Amino acid sequence: MTGETRPSTELALLLLLSTLWGASYGFIKVGVETIPPLTLIAARTLIAGALLVAVMRWRGLALPRDRATWRRFAAQACLNSVVPFTLIAWAEQTTDAGLAAILNSTSPIFAFLLTALVTRHEAVSGSKLFGVVAGLVGTALIVGVEALGGLGQQLLAQLAIVAATICYAGAAIFGTSFKGLHPMAPAAGSLLAGAVILLPVSLVVDRPWTLAPTAASVLALLALSVFSTALALTIYFRLVRTLGSVGATAQAYLRVPIGVAIGVLFLGETPSATAWAGLACVLAGVVAMTLPGRGRPTRAGNGG
Repeated sequence: MTGETRPSTELALLLLLSTLWGASYGFIKVGVETIPPLTLIAARTLIAGALLVAVMRWRGLALPRDRATWRRFAAQACLNSVVPFTLIAWAEQTTDAGLAAILNSTSPIFAFLLTALVTRHEAVSGSKLFGVVAGLVGTALIVGVEALGGLGQQLLAQLAIVAATICYAGAAIFGTSFKGLHPMAPAAGSLLAGAVILLPVSLVVDRPWTLAPTAASVLALLALSVFSTALALTIYFRLVRTLGSVGATAQAYLRVPIGVAIGVLFLGETPSATAWAGLACVLAGVVAMTLPGRGRPTRAGNGG
């Protein structure tokens, strides 16, 4: 995309990103039925990275070749996939889904705090603070406050999810260092770097050549790789540039109402009045976090 970005376009992309990453939990659930988590994640990063490289070549785009950029790709891979994917996969073996959803949705809080107190790479405002708080309250209302009942019972697993969430916040901030690149470049580069890290571990631990995955698990892996990884990360790196690191993490809040909407449309579920109130809080929070501030131009992306 060239020229000045439109808030409506960025919000639509944020909604699409939330949907793609929200769907990833279902794909992972089907995939790990016959594919071990480590191998699933390694294959996910490799397939998605290879797909993006192919698309880039088709579009006449090239990956950077300098070592400094690839070191940054490797750091981004650790923050955005290798470490958090592994921590969450391990933790969700013992953590309830509702509590995990609330803990996973806190990345905007950590992105805001890291930006305000440590990096200060972009302006933080009262509206963003309001958005962070409103989104968290809305998420808790949608999932149900009773989901917090298990807090502390599996403390180590819950701390692992929080650590993964902090990684995601750090990834959003670190992702701003790729401003000069087409969004596909850091997406493809970080995925390939992640695959280089994960594949040797998968070969040693899981011996994937001995596995016999079902067709459903393979299809889930492909959907996870193409839609929830390759496409999603391309959108993500664009939003990091146009909305900033705090605004881009707002998708963490949107995943919860999207899950509720899927339940209403396909499972015949009926949200409670509290859930509707939570949805209103989430939407208000996302708008507050993503709208550009006065007098501060929205950064334009080079493509999308």
